[in-house]
Amino acid sequence: MAARRILIRLATVSSVLALAGTVTGVAAAGDMSSTPPQAPLKVCTTGDYMPLTYRDKASGKYSGFDIDMAKSLSEHLGRKAQFVQTSWPTMMQDLLTPGKCDITMGGVSATADRREKADLTASYLVDGKAPVVRSGEESKYQTLDQMDRKDVRVIVNSGGTNEQFVKDRLPHATVITWPDNVTIFDEITSGRADVMITDALEGKYQAKTHPGLAVVNPDKPFTKVEKVYMLPKGSPLTSQANSWLTEVKKDGTFDELYDKWLK
Repeated sequence: MAARRILIRLATVSSVLALAGTVTGVAAAGDMSSTPPQAPLKVCTTGDYMPLTYRDKASGKYSGFDIDMAKSLSEHLGRKAQFVQTSWPTMMQDLLTPGKCDITMGGVSATADRREKADLTASYLVDGKAPVVRSGEESKYQTLDQMDRKDVRVIVNSGGTNEQFVKDRLPHATVITWPDNVTIFDEITSGRADVMITDALEGKYQAKTHPGLAVVNPDKPFTKVEKVYMLPKGSPLTSQANSWLTEVKKDGTFDELYDKWLK
């Protein structure tokens, strides 16, 4: 009888231990499943600045050099890129809105104002401002003096360094403000505008894709412009983005994307 009671007690203890192990296992599994996934990297971009960033209106998909660079950065961080539409006039406001943008990518020029309000990465491209005109009219727009005249219609996209350049350097020209940086070049080919001042790399791309356009002296631009990526002031991602930039320039990723989009 005593032996039987001992066996019952042993069986009870074994059952309790087994149940405890099951509960512990369930709790552990629950802890793992409750671990939140890595948040996406919110990349604000205008989508209107080929060959760096372009958004197809029909599909909503983004493409371009900086779009591929954003995907590379996201992979480096172990996150997924989530592209957020912004515009040149609202870019800084969007960047400073908590939770809206982790980083802004896509043809952003380094300026004193941007450096004061945000973190800027190291420069990844150096470019400069050059005129885009109708093919065959390059000789008419070689100098700023030739463009700084009332009878010259200079078209600008608002909110960026193109507009600021025209305000500062072409005060006598007739300025036309155009809201869409994609269709703005059609205004030149159609004869409704004469000149657009933009970065030489965009000018070269547009001249390549629009037979009626030419970019004037793209290898001798009026200014020197450094392209950077922009993050909220004090962002912990700034140093990581700079480390990634150094890495992709060493491992060939940057050169591969440059050849794909910018050559």
